[in-house]
Amino acid sequence: MNIQLDFNQKQRQIFEKITISGSKSESNRLLILQKLFPEISIENLSDSDDSIHMQYALSTEIELVDIGHAGTAMRFLTSYFATTEGKKVILTGSERMQNRPIKILVDALQDLGAKITYEDKIGYPPLRILGTKITKEKVQIHGNVSSQYISSLLLIASKLEKGLTIELLGEITSIPYIEMTLSLLHQLGIETKFEGNFIQVFPKKAIEKHLIVVESDWSSASYFYSIVALSEIGSEISLTAYKKNSLQGDSCLAKIYQHFGVETVFQDNSITLKKVKESSSTVLEIDLKNAPDIAQTIAVTCFAEGIACNLSGLHTLKIKETDRLEALHDELTKLGATISVSDKSLHLEKSSNIHKNIKIKTYNDHRMAMAFAPLALKVPIKILNAEVVTKSYQKFWDDMQQVGIEVDELV
Repeated sequence: MNIQLDFNQKQRQIFEKITISGSKSESNRLLILQKLFPEISIENLSDSDDSIHMQYALSTEIELVDIGHAGTAMRFLTSYFATTEGKKVILTGSERMQNRPIKILVDALQDLGAKITYEDKIGYPPLRILGTKITKEKVQIHGNVSSQYISSLLLIASKLEKGLTIELLGEITSIPYIEMTLSLLHQLGIETKFEGNFIQVFPKKAIEKHLIVVESDWSSASYFYSIVALSEIGSEISLTAYKKNSLQGDSCLAKIYQHFGVETVFQDNSITLKKVKESSSTVLEIDLKNAPDIAQTIAVTCFAEGIACNLSGLHTLKIKETDRLEALHDELTKLGATISVSDKSLHLEKSSNIHKNIKIKTYNDHRMAMAFAPLALKVPIKILNAEVVTKSYQKFWDDMQQVGIEVDELV
């Protein structure tokens, strides 16, 4: 589905309230933990494609499990299946998934004694997994890789006979996502230690009955931060359900978007985003190693507001649904931006012109579609393969229409 986006310019200020589904990151961690500890009940579970794939994979008895584009599911299920005694499965995904590396995680699991082999290219899915009992209790993994590899090991660690100690080699990135996993373990009464470059998870056979309500997804909130940033002063959007003391690294949005004149007001179970002043004209310099998923939104916001930015800490974007750095470079250039990218950074120069009616390619990447949508407040744009948003946000286009963006399907 290809769509045209326009904004009703008569609606100069925006006043809306939006309910956002539960965090995909929290939901997918909890679904694994719920399978290990059936005493867990979950409310406000994410309705994303990724979480739907995860639920299917955890419930099916068939040997070939296809998780599509769901990268989180691929990483978490690899450890889960590998440590489920007697489980036989071939874990595969989309063509892009079969070109996303997983060797670092597989190497770590094999070091522990897991039985995993590659069906095609070494280092990439599909994986043939024979679940086995793990008795080793120590493993090493690089700390500057995707935090999902580390969380994958942490999620199954308490069910191992002796627990697990993970030594993180080198610099540690995406720490908030590691801490999210550890916090969920703590809520269940699982003991952990994180000191220096070592994480220890102690064994736990069972837990008491436990209800966890999933906080709404902060990365989904980023698109509304962008919309408010591009709106008239006085505009407000309220979002539910959010916590001030969030487990999610992307909650740093509240601080970052002060640069764009957006104030975040926390209330009981919601946040209100208010446009209180014009965006700062100074260059935005920020290291996003702990929140790389919001880089696309921030880059597009800067371009739309005519602000230069230097974003660093983006090395993990090379191995996402697409190479997000190259995708940003290509699509922003089409819109008139002067931009350069390296393997871990993005540099955008100040600009004053946005080309109209540009067709934005999404590269099967949900965040490309959603990050560029707020640009419709400035110029009409087209989004190709717009249905890709369901990977993380089922009703995204409905919510865009609610805030005043007109969405029309192109024939």
